[in-house]
Amino acid sequence: MLSGFSLRKTFPHCVPWRWQQWLALFGLVLTLSLVNYSIVKQETLLAEGEVVFLQLAPVDPRSLMQGDYMALRFDIERKLSEHLSEIDVSDGKLVAELDKQRVARFLSLYSGQALSQQQILMRYRIRNGQVKFATNAFFFEEGSAEKFERAEYGQFRVGSDGELLLAAMYDADLKQIQ
Repeated sequence: MLSGFSLRKTFPHCVPWRWQQWLALFGLVLTLSLVNYSIVKQETLLAEGEVVFLQLAPVDPRSLMQGDYMALRFDIERKLSEHLSEIDVSDGKLVAELDKQRVARFLSLYSGQALSQQQILMRYRIRNGQVKFATNAFFFEEGSAEKFERAEYGQFRVGSDGELLLAAMYDADLKQIQ
């Protein structure tokens, strides 16, 4: 059938098969390393990040529950949007002031100024013309929508670089909803 067929003679400029296997293996190891690095980074942020609460804002339509997740908007997003101009509409960081219960309130856009102990940096992103913090949805176990209807705050863990990670939902009395 293929007598006289030689891969090297037919495709002399191709990388030998062994190198292709090594490249595929290297690509797989690199991909798995990046995924694991991301997981470890998120787990570290959950374990060691500063606890901050962001007050939820209503999402239109008023019905927040859709299946097994809840669409999220935060009050601080609306206040930040009021301070962003057409010129500086890009991803960035803001300075939030924390009250005694660690509820964050918008203070200013971050421009390299020193922060007090009650202030914290928070990274925001602009997507489709809207301000976003870490996530715009909270997923929960199917059938537990009624519990999360009373959610008033999202608890975030914030890293020293301002990166946020949503950890849990809390009610108006800052009691965790489980």
